[in-house]
Amino acid sequence: MVWNIKGVLQSHQSSQLAWAFYDWANSAFATVVIAGFFPLFFKQYWASSLAPTASTFWLGAINSAASLVIVVLAPLLGAIADHLGRRKGFLLVMASLGIVMTAALSLAAQGAWQLAVMLYLLALLGFTGANVFYDALLLTVSGDSGRETDRVSVFGFALGYLGGGLLFAFCVLMTRQPAWFGLADEVAAVRLSFVLVALWWALFSIPLLVFVKEQHHAPETARASLRAAIGRVLKTLQELRALRQAALFLLAYWLYIDGVATVIRMAVDYGISIGFESGQLIVALLITQFVGFPATYVYGRMTHSVGARNGIFFGITVYALVTIWGSLMQSVWEFYLLAAVIGLVQGGVQALSRSLFARLIPASQAAVLFVFYNMVGKSAAVIGPIMMGWLGVLTGSPRFAILSLLILFAAGFLVLLRVKVPETDAD
Repeated sequence: MVWNIKGVLQSHQSSQLAWAFYDWANSAFATVVIAGFFPLFFKQYWASSLAPTASTFWLGAINSAASLVIVVLAPLLGAIADHLGRRKGFLLVMASLGIVMTAALSLAAQGAWQLAVMLYLLALLGFTGANVFYDALLLTVSGDSGRETDRVSVFGFALGYLGGGLLFAFCVLMTRQPAWFGLADEVAAVRLSFVLVALWWALFSIPLLVFVKEQHHAPETARASLRAAIGRVLKTLQELRALRQAALFLLAYWLYIDGVATVIRMAVDYGISIGFESGQLIVALLITQFVGFPATYVYGRMTHSVGARNGIFFGITVYALVTIWGSLMQSVWEFYLLAAVIGLVQGGVQALSRSLFARLIPASQAAVLFVFYNMVGKSAAVIGPIMMGWLGVLTGSPRFAILSLLILFAAGFLVLLRVKVPETDAD
């Protein structure tokens, strides 16, 4: 399999590029807001009156709450969108919610941590919900070829790393040198960054809305659509029961990807809790982002040499070792090194997981089964954040709290061991 941009450009160029640019668009929210500025601003500005363990608890709780809502709603919304052929319409609604709430974060005053939490929750719901429909459009732009699906999927992930990293780098520059941009201080720069993320997200969503085509089905009443959607969800659950390996994989994926998502969402909060400065944490995030862009392509090649499952095993092991080292680290250079290591495996684990699931299901059922895969992946971070927050409050130690993620990585690894992969996958 050739993992390069040229392959994407040669087939269905406009629709595939348009689809991938949505990853470029919404990765700005994932990088600048989720991983970067919201945890920093929440702990040091909005919730500065709270104890560090309390602010960590609330940050973890809000991430878990948003993911849990998507877990409940995503199958039904996805089935309705599939039934009506309106994935783009649903994506537009959810993305609009995320965009508006992200811009609104710039208006929350110092100390108004409750308002910031509510705006962030709504922004997360919009971001995560839109991703469910975005992923569902992958088969629309790539066709029935698994090879093409893998290539376009990896291209989207890599483009997201690059786009999110570029805007993040610009926003970091604004916060370090606000006077260069006519801003009063670092606070004004962070507020403007939330607005820029919203504008970036909106602007680069336009290609998908214009160039990605889908076949609309005849309009129905709301009751008929809901009835059909419930039937589709129930049918999918029955199909998963018959596809034991796919069901086992989804369980494994839910466990280890929850750990991965928790690292993304809670790393900055953890760094602050153990005494690192905000500027040092920002540098670490930039390292992860720009290492992740080329590393996603390189990691994707592991499908040929060692197989997708072994590639995922390697990534889970790396995350477990990073978690242990992270609980013990004392120096900022260690944080930078761990950031680079995460960048090497993060995108690859996500891309290989999607590829392996595609190999475990019949091609004729791929569209409906990917609704559940997308739900699991995009609603990750249900257990990890609240577990870290709760243990932090209980023990008073963020170092002990982060070790709780080993439970997720170990459980995901053990369940994945039980998944039997097709003979064509080199394990």
